[in-house]
Amino acid sequence: MVNLATKYLGLDLKNPLIVGSSGLTNSVEDIVDLEKKGAAAVVLKSIFEEEILLEYESVMKEIAADDNNLEYYDYFDYKIKDDNIKAYIKLIEDAKKAVKIPVIASINCTSAHEWTFFTKKMQEAGADAIELNAFILPTVLNRTAEQNEKIYFDLVEAVKKEITIPISLKISYYFSNLASTIKKLSETGIAGVVLFNRFYSPDFDIDTQQVVSSHVLSSEKDLPISLRWVSIMANRINCDIAASTGVHDGKSLIKQLLAGADAVQTVSALYKNGTGHIQS
Repeated sequence: MVNLATKYLGLDLKNPLIVGSSGLTNSVEDIVDLEKKGAAAVVLKSIFEEEILLEYESVMKEIAADDNNLEYYDYFDYKIKDDNIKAYIKLIEDAKKAVKIPVIASINCTSAHEWTFFTKKMQEAGADAIELNAFILPTVLNRTAEQNEKIYFDLVEAVKKEITIPISLKISYYFSNLASTIKKLSETGIAGVVLFNRFYSPDFDIDTQQVVSSHVLSSEKDLPISLRWVSIMANRINCDIAASTGVHDGKSLIKQLLAGADAVQTVSALYKNGTGHIQS
């Protein structure tokens, strides 16, 4: 048997193939199946910062009209956050008991707000690492490129204050100076970068005049973008690199490793072909 063992984020992996954050990693049963099929690690389906904050804001609006309710602000603040995090913590705990492969928690984040304390709870639950899936869209027109990039550095700094387990940062390629930004991020103390995440892609149904989803799953044609940037940044930054997007077969995985990736994440290929596709 060929030895495919490697390391990523300081974690021992039996091979370089990680199942990325998705509905495929949202239950213990599915995670057990992924381990049996050969996955070396899983990134749990992300918990969303926006959902927690929006729910909190909704409750705050309801009670704001009554001054007598002001004393309950702290209670609601705690209760909402506690309810949202509790199920995720249980998923981490149960998954760690059920499988031997590393379990990486994931937060889909748009800011460095107070939600960062969740990461401490995830570490206490047994997560082997945390992937910060940063969805910071460059669409705020009054924010400069420097201000936009600063959010990423603030995010890492805030989370590092909470945890000691490895942190990986999943980013997009929407930067004015991508290579320089990745290098600077690698010097913040993170253990890895994931190149790249994929934003929601809207389309129009011209018959119903409705906005619909487009390009939900990646394809083999998406590989060159991450492959190019993995090869540009390999051996030039101070952290590991995980390649993501467009990895649909064994040849694609090998190409990313040849480019310099330490590990590879895949999701869409498993949605299209089933989890047994991990073997091929």
